[in-house]
Amino acid sequence: MKLTYRPEIDGLRAIAVGAVILYHTQITIFGHQPFKGGFIGVDIFFVISGYLITSIILKELVTTGSFSFKHFYERRIRRILPALLFVMLVSLPFAWMYLLPSSFVDFSKSIFYSLGFSSNFYFHYSGQQYGAESGLLKPFLHTWSLSVEEQYYILFPIVLLITFKYFRKYLIHILILGFVVSLGLAEWGSRNHPSFNFYVLPTRGWELLAGSFLAYLEITLGYRSKYKTLNLILPTIGLFLIGHSILFFKDEMFHPSFYTLSPIIGVCLIIWFSNKDELITKILSTKLFVGIGLISYSLYLWHYPIFAFDRIIEFTQGSLFKELLVGIIILILSIVSYYLVERPARNKNNKFKVIIISLIISISILVVLNFNIIQKEGYKNRVPEILQNDLEEPWNLLKNLDGKNCHGNIEGCKFNISSNKKVYIIGDSHMASIMFNLKDRVVKNNYQFITSNIGGCLFYPGFNRINIKTKTIHSHCNDSYFQKLKQTLLNDKNSIIIFGGRFPLYLSNYFFDNQEGGVEGKEWRNKYVPTGKYDTIQNSFKNEVLEISKKNKIILIYPIPEVGLNPSKKIHNQWIKLGFPKRFNIVNITTSYEVYKNRTKSSFELLDSIQDDNIYRVYPHTLFCDTTIKDRCVTHDDKDIFYADNNHPSIKGGEMINDLIMKEIEKIELQFN
Repeated sequence: MKLTYRPEIDGLRAIAVGAVILYHTQITIFGHQPFKGGFIGVDIFFVISGYLITSIILKELVTTGSFSFKHFYERRIRRILPALLFVMLVSLPFAWMYLLPSSFVDFSKSIFYSLGFSSNFYFHYSGQQYGAESGLLKPFLHTWSLSVEEQYYILFPIVLLITFKYFRKYLIHILILGFVVSLGLAEWGSRNHPSFNFYVLPTRGWELLAGSFLAYLEITLGYRSKYKTLNLILPTIGLFLIGHSILFFKDEMFHPSFYTLSPIIGVCLIIWFSNKDELITKILSTKLFVGIGLISYSLYLWHYPIFAFDRIIEFTQGSLFKELLVGIIILILSIVSYYLVERPARNKNNKFKVIIISLIISISILVVLNFNIIQKEGYKNRVPEILQNDLEEPWNLLKNLDGKNCHGNIEGCKFNISSNKKVYIIGDSHMASIMFNLKDRVVKNNYQFITSNIGGCLFYPGFNRINIKTKTIHSHCNDSYFQKLKQTLLNDKNSIIIFGGRFPLYLSNYFFDNQEGGVEGKEWRNKYVPTGKYDTIQNSFKNEVLEISKKNKIILIYPIPEVGLNPSKKIHNQWIKLGFPKRFNIVNITTSYEVYKNRTKSSFELLDSIQDDNIYRVYPHTLFCDTTIKDRCVTHDDKDIFYADNNHPSIKGGEMINDLIMKEIEKIELQFN
C-alpha cells in the first residue's frame, strides 16, 4: 500500500544529510568547529527509516492480511543498490590514481564488505574509529550506516510478520521491549565497547524502533496527534533538540547512549506532531528542504569519497574557492545520480528484470576488479618504489597464534615460550610499531618474547587513565593492569625489560606541533589521575622502574622524534602534483631538531634521572636527526620512509631502532655470560 507523501519527512532528510556533511567538512570558525555533533544526522536517518519501513509493512499487513517479501525487497533494491554501485564504479579510477597500495587494498575490501551488507563489521574489526583523522581518508567508511539499515531491512520484516501473525495483541509490547533492550545495550556498550557499540544494529536498533513505534501508533489509531496546541509547539521543541545536538554534541561523548535520546525524541516530535498549519512543518516542506531531501541519499553517497580523495591529494588546502568548488561538484554529481540513476531505478515502468541484470553486471565488474586489486596487493608497481611498501598501521602487524593483534591485547602475546630467557616490551603504539621486527630478532637469539602494549598507555602504577570529557577510567590502561604487570615483572628475575613510548605526549597532554605547519592536534583527550601512592607519573615511572631493575635488566627507549605530518602522504602528493611520473626527485621532508629537543626536554630529564647499573639506553633521535650540521630530523631517504604516519615509526624506521636495541641486548648477554 502506498503511503501518503509527507514533504516534511524529506525536509528532515535534508537536515540529516546537511548535518553529516557539515560534520565531515570539519569547518572551523575562530578555532571552533560548530558542527561537531553533525554525526547525529545518521541517527535522524535511522528514525525516519524505522518509521517509513514499519509503515509500509504494517499498512500492507493490516489492509491485506499478508505481506509480499518480493515486492518489499524489490523496492529496497531499487532504492539502495543502483546509486551505491554507481558511486563505487565512478570512485574506482580515482582510487587507482590517488591511493597508496595498502590503502587501495583497504578500499577494495570495504567495497566487498559493503556489497555484502557488512561494512560496519569490517570497519569495527579493522580498528577504524569513526570521526578519527585516519577515517577521513577512507572513501567508503560512511557505508557502515547503509549496512546497519540493510541488516535491519533483512531481519525486521521477518520479525514483524511473525509477531503480527502470532502475537498481534503483544506487538506494541514487543516493540517497546526491543527499544528498551537495545537502548540499554547501547548505554552499556558506549562505556565498555564504544567502537562495537557505534557500528552495530543491536545498539542502533532502538533508533529504528523509535520510528517503528510511531508508525504502529499512527496505523492502529488511524491518525497522528489531534492536539492543536501540541501540534503548534512540539515540532519547534523537536527542531531545537536536533539543532542542539548538532551544535553541542562531541565525538568524545557516549554514543549511541542515553544522551542520544535527545535528538531521537526531537525527530519523533516532528514526525508525530507536524501539521500543515505549523511553522516548522511549513519550513521543512519548502522547495529548498524538500529538494535537498530528495537527493539526500545521493548526497550522502557522494560526499564522503569526494572529501576523502580531496584530503588525500590536499586539493583544497584551505582555499575557500576550491572548497566551494568541491561542494558544487558534490551537488552536481548528486543531482545527476538522482535523475539518471535513482529515479529511473525506482520507476516501476522500468522492468525489475532489466534493473537486476544491470546490477548483476555492475556487481560482477566490481567483484572482479577489486578481487584483482587485493590479489595484486594494490598494484604496487603503479607507484614509485619508495611508496610501494607503505604501511599505515605497523602496530597491528604482530599477531598471536590465534591471529589476534598483540597491540591492545591486555593479556599480551608470548613467543618462543620454551626459552627461559625473557624479553618484555612494554609501552604504547610506538613500541607496538617496532615489535613485529624485534620479535623475530629476539626469538632468533633464543629469547622468549613477551608483549604488553596498549595505545596511549606506558607504565604508571598508581594511576588510572581517565577520559577528560566522560571522566571514565580506561578499561585496560589503569592501576589494576599496572599492578598485575608489575607483579609479573618482579617475579621474573634476570629478564630484559624494554620500556618506551610517547613520553612527550603524556607529560604535556598535548599533541605535536612541528611549528612548520605540521600540526598533529591539540590537547590530548586523556589524563593520568593518581590513586594515592604517587603525585606525578614521573615519580611513578622512575620509582617503579628502579624497583624492577633490582632483579632485571632494563632498556629505556628515549622519545622517537615526532613529525607532525605524514611523510608518505607528502611524498605521495609530490608525485601526484608532478603528474604521476615513474621517477622523480623527492623533496626532503624534515623537522627541526631544536623543536624536538624542546618537546622532549622533560622526557629526557625523567629518563636520565633513572640511574642504576642495570639500566641501558637507546636514543632513536640519533638515527633520524642530524645534530651536528643541519640541525634537522629526516623522515625518509631515497628508498625508504621512516615513519608510518606523523609520529609512529614505519617498518624501516622500526628496524633502525631495533638495531640499537639488539646492540644493548648483546651487551646484556655479555654480562649474563
